[in-house]
Amino acid sequence: MAIADQLKDDLKVAMRAGEKQRVGALRLVLSELQKAAKEGGDDASSPEGELAVLRRERKRRLEAAAAYRDAGRDDLADGEEYEAQLIGSYLPAELSDEELAGIVAQAVRDSGAESAKDMGVAMKSAMAVVDGRADGKRVSGLVRAVLAGS
Repeated sequence: MAIADQLKDDLKVAMRAGEKQRVGALRLVLSELQKAAKEGGDDASSPEGELAVLRRERKRRLEAAAAYRDAGRDDLADGEEYEAQLIGSYLPAELSDEELAGIVAQAVRDSGAESAKDMGVAMKSAMAVVDGRADGKRVSGLVRAVLAGS
């Protein structure tokens, strides 16, 4: 089942249950998926495109929550974090630290990277294997650490 179809089904359930916050969040996500499909960006009608849209929207919500917390608006930050968590529930599970460390170590070996100058090559190799199951900042930090230890 496509992610958009699952979202629509969950929206119907949330509407029947009277879960206003969940309904609003699901409508926003569905709207973004439909907008991306119309624009044709990220090939949004494919499962990979839908996942890319969900990742982008989750990242936006987390950044907004951090900005709201910095501004002392915890009430708004909580809403953004709720939406980010909801969106995250439709994404594949994140890689554990051990799994990610193994992938990064293998990517650095396979790419032949030896110093910080080769970081781009190692990152490209690692991100291809990670396939969105980990944040780029986490991957970047591990690649830096492996290259610094080389």
